[in-house]
Amino acid sequence: MSEILIEGCEVVVTMDDAGTEIPGGSILVEDGAITWVGRGGPPAADRAAAVTERIDGLGLVALPGLVNTHHHLYQTLTRVQAIDQGLFGWLRALYPIWAGIDQEWTWAAARVGLAELALSGCATTTDHHYVFPKTSDGLDLLEAEIAAAREIGLRFHPCRGSMDLGASRGGLPPDTIVQDTDDILAQTETAVKTFHDASPGAMLRVAVAPCSPFSVTPRLMRESAALARRLGVRLHTHIAETLDEEAYCLSTHGRRPLDHLDDLGWLGPDVWLAHCVHVHDGGVRRMAEGRTGAAWCPTSNLRLGSGIAPVRALLNAGARVGLGVDGSASNDGGHLLAEARMGMLVSRAGGGASAAGGLSAREALRIATRGGASCLGREDIGSIEAGKRADIALFDVDNLAFAGAEADLVAALVYCTPPRVRHLFVEGRQIVRDSRLVRADEDAIAADGRRVARRILQGSARSLPA
Repeated sequence: MSEILIEGCEVVVTMDDAGTEIPGGSILVEDGAITWVGRGGPPAADRAAAVTERIDGLGLVALPGLVNTHHHLYQTLTRVQAIDQGLFGWLRALYPIWAGIDQEWTWAAARVGLAELALSGCATTTDHHYVFPKTSDGLDLLEAEIAAAREIGLRFHPCRGSMDLGASRGGLPPDTIVQDTDDILAQTETAVKTFHDASPGAMLRVAVAPCSPFSVTPRLMRESAALARRLGVRLHTHIAETLDEEAYCLSTHGRRPLDHLDDLGWLGPDVWLAHCVHVHDGGVRRMAEGRTGAAWCPTSNLRLGSGIAPVRALLNAGARVGLGVDGSASNDGGHLLAEARMGMLVSRAGGGASAAGGLSAREALRIATRGGASCLGREDIGSIEAGKRADIALFDVDNLAFAGAEADLVAALVYCTPPRVRHLFVEGRQIVRDSRLVRADEDAIAADGRRVARRILQGSARSLPA
């Protein structure tokens, strides 16, 4: 039995129901689980074996490992493109480039994106992969990113995305990158049966995730929901991201995006939805009543000019809200703690700094931890409590960026310049030590990412603006 004692932290931020914070707190980890949290040393009765490793918490704040609820890892190698476009123009510019995706691209992009997340303190991430070329068997690209997650050491929730509504039938994506509906359903079922692990503490779980109302037929939405519920997995999609999408849904379906989803049986406790920017009061209420989760992506929504999601209204209504960095082609980075800071700040643009309007730093951190875990249906992560899995992020607050922030070192993690994580544990295994990856070579990952990105640029030069 392995045993790790993280001792004497400046503060342990538990994210339990009471919001307990423990100055000078320590954490005992045994075989991937947290077995004790408190001040001083753990009681002898809780010490089943000798401590095999001690981590000095002096100058460190402990948070639950952050949870990223929305990403497109393959986009990591197409950053800083279509930079002055809204969502639809941005997609039209990038779809022809993404059509060239293959396993090498997926592997290199996933390693870059997952390494970024780990170094920001993220322990669990989703990925919404919905582009499958004609040469794909529907498993190969998922296999590549799953292998990358295992190498880095992150807890991973890949979402088997899909598109079956091409431009010739009124959708947005070109016909070359959509699939046949029956093929999608068959391949999705195979992916779930091949990769999904429903056991407690699982490192790999799969969700069913048709892409969006303007790239997916109603039939695929309905049958994907039925498939997911038959297999006992969760559902994910994009919704209500832009006013263009709202206009499309009104024109095509006669309904606003969330109403359209509701008609298709897509609201419920097994669903979390990306963006939810243009959700009206009735939609907020329905999401809360149905326990539907929202993956909030503030930086992407700002970058594409989509708007500001009504997060305060969602929280006040009792809805579940998690945080997402979104794809790096609409965010251009993957730092989840920086995303929490952006979320706190942008929430105040429309509602002020009070609790009635904008978010507090602690609310932003709770969304990035406990909120994300709830969206993913994970009761075993998201807080530092005895019995939870040992996903723990330790941030250094004893450096230049935090000099002068001694009044509130927890809030400082959001208010001050977001740092790299100092140490990160996932399932009790250390995957970041002294702000460097433990299980992979960051410099080699970056070099390989640049190499593949150059290949992508060269192969798609005719699709790029002059």
